[in-house]
Amino acid sequence: MADMPKPRLAADEFQQRLLAWFDRYGRHDLPWQSPRSAYRVWVSEIMLQQTQVATVIAYFERFMARFPLVRSTRHCAAG
Repeated sequence: MADMPKPRLAADEFQQRLLAWFDRYGRHDLPWQSPRSAYRVWVSEIMLQQTQVATVIAYFERFMARFPLVRSTRHCAAG
């Protein structure tokens, strides 16, 4: 296995730059960002595996209206 090149930035410097970029240019208005919960983020991640953010937003909002908490999914029928 070939030697890996040394990183150009230390991990902490990379982290600081990435977070600064997100604060300036990242999207802060997505429906799963507020109110933030592990359930809302999890559902959005599953949906985002299938399509683009712009397409997911309407589906996500409808899903959350019907199933606002993970326990509200326990009685839904599969299929």
